[in-house]
Amino acid sequence: MPSTPPADIGAYLAALEPPKRAALQALRETIHDIVPDAEETISYAMPGFRLGGEMVAGFAATARHLGYYPHSGRVLDSIASATPELLEGLTWSKGCLRLPLDRPVPRGLVEALITARLANIASRRTG
Repeated sequence: MPSTPPADIGAYLAALEPPKRAALQALRETIHDIVPDAEETISYAMPGFRLGGEMVAGFAATARHLGYYPHSGRVLDSIASATPELLEGLTWSKGCLRLPLDRPVPRGLVEALITARLANIASRRTG
């Protein structure tokens, strides 16, 4: 990626090689399908999606994998506890789910990630 942050997600994707571009474009479309009101943004030089002023999802391409960023350290732990089968075969840390380059991201996983993030945001606002 260039040293200057991209202007928008389209510019970010355009700078990627075709396999990464296609995979992340599909993920972008899935995120919009799940949260159609999400606003696209570039945050920390990475594509992100904001809803009600809160970051709900993000992604990036690295040299060896794609990354999904839930913007909360609790999201992946909650999915690992509730539905570990969704994360089977994937590696993750507190803030990043590493996705393979050669497989589409299952819609059910993206739905679970966004649902967990929205629940996290709601609990912060009410708790």
